[in-house]
Amino acid sequence: MFRSRVATLGVAALVLAACGGNGTATQEKKTELTLYNDKGAWTKYFDEMGALSKQRIGLGMKPTGYTDSAQYQAFIKASFRTNVKPDLFTWQTGGMLEEIVKQKQVADTTAVWQEAIKAGDLSQDLAPYYTIGGKQYCVPMNVAYWGMFYNKKLFDQHDLTPPQTWDELIKVADTLKRNGVKAFYHTSVLFSFVWFEQLMAGTDPDLYDRLSTGKAKYTDPGVVQVMERWKSMIDAGYFINPGDKTDPGDVLKNGKAAMVSFGTWFNTSMTQRDMKAGTDYGFFVIPNVNAALPKTSMIFESGPLCSLTKAADPEASMKYLKWWTSAEAQEKWATSRGDVSANPKVAIQDEALGAVTKDAGSGTYRLVNRYFEATPPPVLTAALDGFGKFVTEPGSYKEVLETIQKAADEYWSTHQ
Repeated sequence: MFRSRVATLGVAALVLAACGGNGTATQEKKTELTLYNDKGAWTKYFDEMGALSKQRIGLGMKPTGYTDSAQYQAFIKASFRTNVKPDLFTWQTGGMLEEIVKQKQVADTTAVWQEAIKAGDLSQDLAPYYTIGGKQYCVPMNVAYWGMFYNKKLFDQHDLTPPQTWDELIKVADTLKRNGVKAFYHTSVLFSFVWFEQLMAGTDPDLYDRLSTGKAKYTDPGVVQVMERWKSMIDAGYFINPGDKTDPGDVLKNGKAAMVSFGTWFNTSMTQRDMKAGTDYGFFVIPNVNAALPKTSMIFESGPLCSLTKAADPEASMKYLKWWTSAEAQEKWATSRGDVSANPKVAIQDEALGAVTKDAGSGTYRLVNRYFEATPPPVLTAALDGFGKFVTEPGSYKEVLETIQKAADEYWSTHQ
């Protein structure tokens, strides 16, 4: 009911905007921009950014947040065909961004990137994730490094410390299990891919990369072995019920599971629950399954903030994206949420996240593109459905891999 109401309001907003202003809205110079996003829980933080931008550059921003990813994507794609467009919107890098860039819907931000890199506000290392056909599109709304958030009180209660090896992680899980505590969170919806990507990247990151480019098959022995390891962990009773609808932030706070694997953006969920880093929870880098790998694999993602080619006020939208990359804007954006930033100048207050960010930037880890962005959309759809089935029916893993591979064969037959 709530999601439907949000979507209806979003459509109504566009219709009203299209009807207002006697048809002159597209000619007006905007003093406030609309920012559509799929992060409804972050409305407070977007509002704060809008107030700051109004003060600093004379350009306000009003967010419209969705909580249902599929509804949000459908709404944005539908807006491409309306007369009035969202001024700014969040999206995903990888195949999803490439898809709408090829449709000529997204504004070129190459000049913003060149200026920001020169000023030290963006890293050249980030540029490839935003580069399509030699040009940059959008700017980083956020960056995130994936690891394990853990309930520190549960760890202390059972004399546990963050593991340095995969074997140590499994020993932690065994200790928790003996004491009646579920070690890990997982889910059958949307984020069903989390443990697949982590186990794959920590076992054979080269194979993981080949999967994302169609150079390997989901039915290859290395992938099958990863699924068998994942199955063994489910069979061992380490995970909570994948159908549990409890918010993962509450799962961690209430101790329903001792560990939750997410990107550093999950720290915002801790901030929202008044949990204190180092006292109530901690964060550690997940060790490789394969100890022989030269570097620890770390899942990485960067979510884009975009403007449309046919924005109502392209100059204003581009001005906002430029400001968004600045140290001033990023200091506020990162600090308010307790998160990391795409701007290298921003100091990270959380000690553990600050260390991870510094190490990631200095090449300590092998950064692996998050599965959600690395995988072509049609294959991703099949995979999310497949992994969702697998976590509830672990014995179906071979059938699941075959189903995903069929989608991959179909996609790569026309995209090599």
